[in-house]
Amino acid sequence: MRSCKDYSAKIPNVKPALCEAAQLQDSKARSVLGRPIWSRDVQAQGAPLRVLVLGGIHGDEMSSSSLVFHWIALAQTPPSDTPVPISWRFIPTLNPDGMFAKPARRVNARGVDLNRNFPTPNWARDARHYWEERTRRDPRRWPGTQPLSEPESRFLLEQIDNFKPNLIVSVHAPYGVLDFDGPSVPPSRLGRLYLDQVGIFPGSLGNYGGIHKGVPVVTIELPSASRTPQEAEMRQMWMDLLRWTTERLGSSASTTPASPDLPKSP
Repeated sequence: MRSCKDYSAKIPNVKPALCEAAQLQDSKARSVLGRPIWSRDVQAQGAPLRVLVLGGIHGDEMSSSSLVFHWIALAQTPPSDTPVPISWRFIPTLNPDGMFAKPARRVNARGVDLNRNFPTPNWARDARHYWEERTRRDPRRWPGTQPLSEPESRFLLEQIDNFKPNLIVSVHAPYGVLDFDGPSVPPSRLGRLYLDQVGIFPGSLGNYGGIHKGVPVVTIELPSASRTPQEAEMRQMWMDLLRWTTERLGSSASTTPASPDLPKSP
């Protein structure tokens, strides 16, 4: 798979074998420059919970994509004592154009910060004002001319609408904290990352999913954009996420899962 050679050359701590084992599926979505946006579903029979895990929404946060690849491997061999089965949808790199730019860039190929491009309430009023007044027109945080102006953000919205996740996990870097938006009691920690809710932003995924749509959004901020945590730490974060998800969301999930649109395996 050609993309695995490209990914392993760019993403820290992702060897070709790990990428190949992820068995990425072509979502049929394309970035601004026509690059595929890959995904992978790991399904559990009769699972009442669905979790969407996203990395690389900012192209220069390569460690976020790496963590998703490592978690795909862990999802394929779930602990035998998991009390509530979970079906997963992983998107390792939402912004491949930003990641493969030289140098890698936070924004996509049209210079839009995808994490400010989601249709939160009052986007037209708030997004540009925030960009001008709070970021002082920082080009790394340009929200675009209108919500969902970018194919990458439109694709993610389609995934939320079709997959109907009970939880969204968005992986970022490099602030080294854990953030949370939406209903439910947030996790206090994942591995060595502790909860530090930093607020919401116009057009952000946490604002759109957690506040507007009522789907809990866990935002992971890894400590480094260019280096991943140790293997044991990534596993501990995974186990902590499993524990919190089943304890906090498992009891409220329907015993008869919905029928989200799932792509066929290649």
